[in-house]
Amino acid sequence: MADDDAAFKALADPTRRRILDLLHERNGQSLSDLEVGVTRHFEMTRFGVMKHLKVLVGAGLVTTERSGRHTLHYLNPVPIRLIHDRWISKYTEGRVAALSDLKKRLESS
Repeated sequence: MADDDAAFKALADPTRRRILDLLHERNGQSLSDLEVGVTRHFEMTRFGVMKHLKVLVGAGLVTTERSGRHTLHYLNPVPIRLIHDRWISKYTEGRVAALSDLKKRLESS
């Protein structure tokens, strides 16, 4: 699967987006920490959280590091930025340029 495809697939699910939000709030969380955060919003088992983490790791959106008996999970924002650069920024550039030109014209009047 292409990198973009894996990232889009991972981002398509609200549970996985919630996991990314939790890691954005506090990076380096264990599975237990993430399970508590996810189950506040979604009815899910520990195994379900593990499956979602596997998809996020496969897409490169989450990295892991062993710390003693625990595995810590970290947000990797690079794939999201690459999606932005490839898909979003090129569609918004014209609008931003038009707004900038409009601002300049209004201020010079």
